[in-house]
Amino acid sequence: MRVALIFGITGQDGSYLSELLLEKNYHVHGVIRRCSSFNTKRIDHIFDKLILHYGDLLDSSNICSLICEIKPNEIYNLAAQSHVKVSFEMPEYTTEATALGTLRILEGIRISKVKNIKFYNASTSELFGKVQCPIQNENTPFYPVSPYAIAKLYAHYITINYRESYNMFCINGILFNHESPRRGETFVTRKITRGIAKIQKKLETSIILGNIDTYRDWGHAKDYVYAMYLMLQQNEADDFVICSNEQHSVREFCEISFSFVNIHIKWIGKGIQEIGVDQNNNVLIKKHEKYFRNCEVNTLLDR
Repeated sequence: MRVALIFGITGQDGSYLSELLLEKNYHVHGVIRRCSSFNTKRIDHIFDKLILHYGDLLDSSNICSLICEIKPNEIYNLAAQSHVKVSFEMPEYTTEATALGTLRILEGIRISKVKNIKFYNASTSELFGKVQCPIQNENTPFYPVSPYAIAKLYAHYITINYRESYNMFCINGILFNHESPRRGETFVTRKITRGIAKIQKKLETSIILGNIDTYRDWGHAKDYVYAMYLMLQQNEADDFVICSNEQHSVREFCEISFSFVNIHIKWIGKGIQEIGVDQNNNVLIKKHEKYFRNCEVNTLLDR
């Protein structure tokens, strides 16, 4: 029976990946941080089928010990400080966890001398940042514009470096945005859908957003974790872009989401003063400058 080790098992992708690997009869090990409040709700339904270990991407000796103990066939690095806006507020921690955390796993694999480990690193479309061409692919130059993306850039290239320097099977999955009901509630897609639910229940009157004219290539997390799995089934390691090949704006996302509860959004005003209203001119969408990023990525699309 094959053995997988997942860093970031309690996140959106980690939970879906765990389900997939269990269906394929893997022994699934996951690393969780020891903290005052457990956040395992995404894996509670499969909790008894998983083998969980305390660990932290800041602790290299712990990582190495886990790899030596578990002897996994596959390691998936899905752990990171993954919120772009937070990375401007916590750049040092973002770098430690996201950039150096990846290095620590790679070093753990190298030092452990456990044979034939395949390593997947969750890279990101945020690497493209200030895009140099309208459509991105594996050969598009990177231009990251946030501490998160810059940390991911280091993780991306150190993964390639270990592949080339030590002949290790290491893959980067450059994933475009992917969503699901398990997406973190601070991300804009969940903020919008939860906001609509609260408006419908009369718990709130409006949703407050930042730049609604950014464009993203959105997919579903279930599809993307299946792609992660397929990457590690290849005979040769390489880097792959995963996308939906469609682009939509946050504005469109708002309009489509509200349409599911039979509300047609009309836009009034310009700039920061622009609002979205319903058929009765009730204000349902507002903007606030605090939700604008320091350096915005305006468009991401792959083909």
